[in-house]
Amino acid sequence: MKFLLVALNAKYIHSNPALYSLRAYVGEAFKENVEIAEYTINHAFTDVLADIYLRKPDVIGLSCYIWNIEQMLELVKELAKLLPKVPIWLGGPEVTYDAPGLLEKYPQLAGIMIGEGEATFRELLGYYVNRENCEEGQLAAIPGLCLPGGFTTPRELTDISTLPFLYEDMEPFQNRIIYYESSRGCPFRCSYCLSSIDKKVRLRDMSVVKKELQFFLDQMVKQVKFVDRTFNCNHAHAATIWKYLLDNDNGVTNFHFEIAADLLNEEELELLSRMRPGLVQLEIGVQSTNPKTLEAIHRVMDVEKLERVVARINAGKNVHQHLDLIAGLPYEDYESFGRSFNRVYAMEPEQLQLGFLKVLKGSEMCERATEYGIHYTDKAPYEVLFTKWLSFEDVLRLMRIEEMVELYYNSNQFVHTLQFLEQAFETPFALYEALADFYEKRGYFVNSPARSYRYQVLLEFACEYDGQYRCVYRELLTYDMYLRENLKSRPDFAKDLGAHKEVFRAFYKQEEEKREYLPAYEAYDSKQLSRMTHLEPFAYTVWERMDRNVTNVSRKKEYFVLYDYQERSPLTGEARTVVIDIEGLKAKRNAELEEYE
Repeated sequence: MKFLLVALNAKYIHSNPALYSLRAYVGEAFKENVEIAEYTINHAFTDVLADIYLRKPDVIGLSCYIWNIEQMLELVKELAKLLPKVPIWLGGPEVTYDAPGLLEKYPQLAGIMIGEGEATFRELLGYYVNRENCEEGQLAAIPGLCLPGGFTTPRELTDISTLPFLYEDMEPFQNRIIYYESSRGCPFRCSYCLSSIDKKVRLRDMSVVKKELQFFLDQMVKQVKFVDRTFNCNHAHAATIWKYLLDNDNGVTNFHFEIAADLLNEEELELLSRMRPGLVQLEIGVQSTNPKTLEAIHRVMDVEKLERVVARINAGKNVHQHLDLIAGLPYEDYESFGRSFNRVYAMEPEQLQLGFLKVLKGSEMCERATEYGIHYTDKAPYEVLFTKWLSFEDVLRLMRIEEMVELYYNSNQFVHTLQFLEQAFETPFALYEALADFYEKRGYFVNSPARSYRYQVLLEFACEYDGQYRCVYRELLTYDMYLRENLKSRPDFAKDLGAHKEVFRAFYKQEEEKREYLPAYEAYDSKQLSRMTHLEPFAYTVWERMDRNVTNVSRKKEYFVLYDYQERSPLTGEARTVVIDIEGLKAKRNAELEEYE
């Protein structure tokens, strides 16, 4: 008997840990009866259908989430035609809160697993393995199901310390993000989130957690993403895990945590300050800074403390911070969202995510949508269309702004250019509004410019709004481009390097002899050094945070910046840079020429 569990992931690098947890929980005796089939939402529908058919399952279970529910329901209809005798089950958060309605709409279904599925699936699998010996009505005796005849008894919450480790065999997870769960539940009751329904936080036994984290460290996995809803809601739990990672860092693995930054205490902040750059990254859901909005969504947050904590973590330059905002929340109009944006932007996170409210079935937001005048799409992901406070036109404009933030801010490819460009606008939000309007006017939303050409587009935009500093922007963009990669072809706006060839040659010859700036390149000669690094002349101190004071951006002298691509920031991926005293090099070169003559 084969029970086939099917996942449709959003991307190839993702996996579905829920299905692996179901299989692991059934135990060794039944594991051979469970097979997992993972696809992505980008796979051709007919290919997925054909592959499931050819696996010849006896029972099928579909794992349903907001990003795949439409395709899963299409699979239900087509699989029922191809495999009419095969029972089809659904499970997952997207089907838990409207199970009777789905069973009525899709009579092809055998039933739906409700909520946490490990124990429920083990009993369901046992039923199908021993179906010939089962008495009538035994299926209805399994807790945690919704059947065509109604719900069975509720399933008690799982003791997550009893859940088996998912990753004993790493083969299915090669080149994929590893997801890990050290707690379930959330103590908060944010009205837009399904985690608020289960307020009981359950912690995995720490001795088990340490053993499993050590496995990841020993395997040198690239990233482990904790799926705990608010990782630091229990201070002792969070501090113990962070201290273990600090003490056992392998120099490679990155750990991602979703936290409430305003809850961080002194011990946790001190631990974070000692982390290797790139060891941990933090995702912080701010959602809004409007007090009335925060109250309406039951979001408990001290915004002032949040600002202080984020600034303190930033000062360490060792932890990547990702801050989130949600558009479409109650009492947040366009202007209010702009104020929230400006306040969070001023915190200088590595990434600022602009999301749009998803009205999830089972959430308080769904129940109060009519009261708040929140209209959203009937199909998943149930994204907001407009509210009492935010028109559809406002939503469309925010979507264009979100794309600009993603392309220019979150890419981390224009850091120094943006820091200067922001000063030409009243607020950062005004900058991205203007940039979105510029894209709209030039038709770039339809014909999106290639990554390399976005530098040219930003130069055109900067010159249109701040043309007096055209020369500064040319150098800022050149500086930002070479931070990311040693370009094979120079952009049109970069200066001609022909006049500097002799100085370049002198520098690399001197470096071959002294290794003053590149001590790690001892085995390479001057020609090899010139191919593995890059030298760029600048008239402005573009590597500094420049203000618009004319004395700061005036041409005082020529600088050279050396880019070392073998040594990069683990947070940003930027090459190491060194400012070279080019005047000294020129003087030395002139002295050598005079001596030769």
